[in-house]
Amino acid sequence: MNHNKQQGFTLIELVMVIVILGILAATALPKFVNLGSQARVASVKALGGAVQSAVAIAQSTYMALGTPAATSITTSDGTTVAVTAATGIPTAVGIVAMVPASSDYATTPATLTGAATVTWTFTLSTTPATCTVVYTVATGAVVTTTTGC
Repeated sequence: MNHNKQQGFTLIELVMVIVILGILAATALPKFVNLGSQARVASVKALGGAVQSAVAIAQSTYMALGTPAATSITTSDGTTVAVTAATGIPTAVGIVAMVPASSDYATTPATLTGAATVTWTFTLSTTPATCTVVYTVATGAVVTTTTGC
C-alpha cells in the first residue's frame, strides 16, 4: 500500500494563525501608543532627582567642611558652588552650576544672582509648559510638575 502523506498547513490553519496574531497585536498596541508621554514624565522626574541630588551633595559637602560662614564650596568633582552661609543650600547660581545644561530644557530666570527660585521648563515642541522642575533657594526644596506631560 502506498499512502501519500501531505506535508504543510491547511488554509484554515493559516487563517487561524493570522487571526490570532491580529488579536494579539490589537490588544498590545494601546500599551505602546502612549510611550511619548511616559518618556516626557520620566525626563522631568529625572531632572527633579538630579536637582535634589545636587542639593544633597552641596549640603553634605558644606557640613563636612565645617565652615559655617562659607559662601562657596568645591565639590569632589571640582565644581565651585555658591551656597547660603550657615545652611549650605545652593544659591540659584550654585544649583545651575551643579545641574548639567541641556537643549531639552530652558532655565529661568535669565539673571540668577539673587533669584528666589530657579525653574527648568522643558522646551521640546510636544511638551506642555506645565512640565517643570522648580527649585526654591531659601529652603532647597525641589518641586517636579508632570501634569499634562
